[in-house]
Amino acid sequence: MHDIRWIREDPDGFDRAMARRGIAPQAADILTLDEKRRTGQTELQQLQARRNDASREVGAVRQKGGDATALMDEVSRIKDRIAGLEAADREIAAAMNDRLAGLANAIADDVPDGASETDNTEVRRWGDPIRINDAREHFELGEALGMMDFAAAAKLSGARFVVLRGPLARLERALGQFMIDLHTQEHGYSEIAPPFLVRDDALYGTGQLPKFAEDLFHTETGHWLIPTAEVPLTNLVAGEILDADALPLRVTALTACYRSEAGAAGKDVRGMIRQHQFNKVELVSITRPEESDAEQERMARCAETVLQRLGLAYRVVSLCSGDIGFAARRTYDIEAWLPGHGAYREISSCSTCGDFQARRMNARFRPKGEKATRFVHTLNGSGVAVGRALIAVMETYQQPDGSIIVPEVLRGYMGGMEVIRRDDD
Repeated sequence: MHDIRWIREDPDGFDRAMARRGIAPQAADILTLDEKRRTGQTELQQLQARRNDASREVGAVRQKGGDATALMDEVSRIKDRIAGLEAADREIAAAMNDRLAGLANAIADDVPDGASETDNTEVRRWGDPIRINDAREHFELGEALGMMDFAAAAKLSGARFVVLRGPLARLERALGQFMIDLHTQEHGYSEIAPPFLVRDDALYGTGQLPKFAEDLFHTETGHWLIPTAEVPLTNLVAGEILDADALPLRVTALTACYRSEAGAAGKDVRGMIRQHQFNKVELVSITRPEESDAEQERMARCAETVLQRLGLAYRVVSLCSGDIGFAARRTYDIEAWLPGHGAYREISSCSTCGDFQARRMNARFRPKGEKATRFVHTLNGSGVAVGRALIAVMETYQQPDGSIIVPEVLRGYMGGMEVIRRDDD
């Protein structure tokens, strides 16, 4: 949500910010609604004051035995007018809210301009991409092992689901547990076990609603399945006024995530890269405004540590203006190298949203020694996507015989298992 004061004070600057998003000028229409509302509110305040004065005058006239009919008629007319103005104010407020709620966040000045992912800027790399002769993709490896079953999943649920079996299922679980332990024990995040079903307000607060409803799964009870744990974790502070000393607040969760993948027809049809249901470790930070940029760098480094411990080569890219998400001011994508695919693929996104989500959620803090409150800044990142980490591990550690070496850091979670092989090998 955008600050109406910014639009009033610098409408041209607001339109320039929206233009970087490819959005047509908005300020004039928003300010027309704003002026109409402010004019109505001024009249409303004047009428309320006159109603109160007239009501007192009615009492005074009656005490003296006079005729207060004219004054009572005036009060009645004022009440009718007030009711009309209040209804109009609610209507204009809703129109303004809808207009502002549909506009993406303003992008940070240092975000590169561009039209699509091809214009993203590489920030850094870690590790050398492994080149494997006749490298197989994860689904070829998983199916040959008899531990990755897309046919069984399709029978149960349709396309874009998978059934994992035996050691491969355990490897996915091990990855999630390793990530959570790392972030809680070394990176200072507190673990949360949130609900997977949320109400409209939660998705509105983080920016998925109203614009991206088609990307979500909706239940007959009116709940939504979470597309990411960012939604419940960030909304933990919705409507709250936090103590400045409590910031930064860092929380993490390992959850299932559910996405309709609307518009993804024909993309990543084979395998686990793009699923309707997947597991992910999410990182969320709530900070003071002056700390959010540094916190984003810290969050990205926390996610990168996961890949470094797993021995997975990756690169970090800064998303351009044409590829950045709706609620983000700046986003770093971390892309792991997939030898079977022969390319880097996204495994984490770390974004700072400024006060965009906080305004939608009314999440604030009170600076020490001040009476007034300020909006917090919110950040979110994948720490990391478990299914895609599984893919990267399988393809990176594949052996010529189709077996998969278990990264050393995961062996304690795997009961000491060092290699995953077919049961009959």
